[in-house]
Amino acid sequence: MDVVGHGAGAPVAPPAVLSGEGHGAPVGRAGREDGVVGSGRPGRGVVRADLEQVFRAAYPRVVAVAARVLGSRDEAEDVAQEVFLAFGRSSVPAGEALRWLSVAAAHTALNHLRSSRRRASREEAADGGDAVCPDVADAVVTREERRRVRAALARLPRKQAVALVLRHSGLSYAEVAAALDLSPGSVGTTVRRAESALRKELNRHAPSD
Repeated sequence: MDVVGHGAGAPVAPPAVLSGEGHGAPVGRAGREDGVVGSGRPGRGVVRADLEQVFRAAYPRVVAVAARVLGSRDEAEDVAQEVFLAFGRSSVPAGEALRWLSVAAAHTALNHLRSSRRRASREEAADGGDAVCPDVADAVVTREERRRVRAALARLPRKQAVALVLRHSGLSYAEVAAALDLSPGSVGTTVRRAESALRKELNRHAPSD
């Protein structure tokens, strides 16, 4: 899947995350189309004692998952902030934190991707972050292809899109299965169908010569 992803360095927790301040938008739960977390929250003012530890361990993956969708490191970090704010007020068991955060990152990034209000600024940021290529025409084609892939991804059914993003973000079949409440044997089929659907979307909206 030709979607830009950027590695994350050593994470430094934004003060708003560790303090529980800020306004994080609700993030998605596996299998939910409305993007609302259903894990139970102890309250808006309550922040988990293990938040910093989980943040430092999971931040690189959360940013990588979001960057796979958005193609922008800056916007992926914005998604990470939203996701960790929601996690900090949740009652998700520590042992399920990485799985929950990965799925939440994919859902939240897809929400951003589907938001027409953010689309123009996202494309400008993604284009500005590309490496300089000797052939300007090649650079333009590459950016356009990435834009088309992200647009096609946004049109897929939510569960297919999330499965595809998680798998291409490095999660194993077992991890994707656990994250999306699928049987391990069905993950390969789900991902292949998602890849097929993505190709169909790309062909359907291919630019005319």
